[in-house]
Amino acid sequence: MIWIIGGTSEFRKLIDRINDLDNYIATIATEGGKEFVSTRNLIVGRMHYNGMNEFVLKHKISLIVDLSHPYAKVVSENARKIANDRRIKYIRYVRGKTDITSKAIYVNSYEECYKYIYDISGTVFFTTGSKNIGDFERVKGDNRFIYRILPAIESIEECRKYRVQLKDIVAVLGPFSKEYNKIMLKEYKADYLVTKDSGKQGGTIEKIEACEELGIVPIIIGREDENGINNLDLIEKQIREQGGEL
Repeated sequence: MIWIIGGTSEFRKLIDRINDLDNYIATIATEGGKEFVSTRNLIVGRMHYNGMNEFVLKHKISLIVDLSHPYAKVVSENARKIANDRRIKYIRYVRGKTDITSKAIYVNSYEECYKYIYDISGTVFFTTGSKNIGDFERVKGDNRFIYRILPAIESIEECRKYRVQLKDIVAVLGPFSKEYNKIMLKEYKADYLVTKDSGKQGGTIEKIEACEELGIVPIIIGREDENGINNLDLIEKQIREQGGEL
């Protein structure tokens, strides 16, 4: 059996391509993405190392295809370790990084980002999702923080957990064009935009271009280099070849 780990738009594209196959199980972490994946072979829920280990044994997994988000480091680290421990083939899909030529502030980690925004003043528009809201709120001070999140229950609950006011929550589903980003940034009178380097597929370029045209400072949280494959055609080919061996 093949295990495909999701969390990106490329994951959804791959599932659409291989829907004629029956020898795979796809997993995503939250209910929010369930409606965008068209397959009966989908399981929803977070798994740590022990859960992954049990999952692999239960379903007799012989290939792991990891299309989790570039910033879901723990997921990929655990999946690699499981593959190594169980001597299972592992394929990692890797998004290319954004070629940043603007005057953006580039930080190497979330920790560096917290330190940087601790010293700034103004309105900050976040497009980093809901996972790190609690850490951002701790360095908020007197600034206004706006969070653009997915319109999913778990995302809203995370905002409410840290007492983010309703007026500071933008729950909407992308992808977003440059013009759409500009409208939002202007509406909320943003001085800064905080985003991850999610690559071309994650809309990073459109955000940076919107900031440039509005004179807003983009703060980009970088990510480490990864070894893997950035070609969905090649990954699909390997899945089909593996499928023929099962």
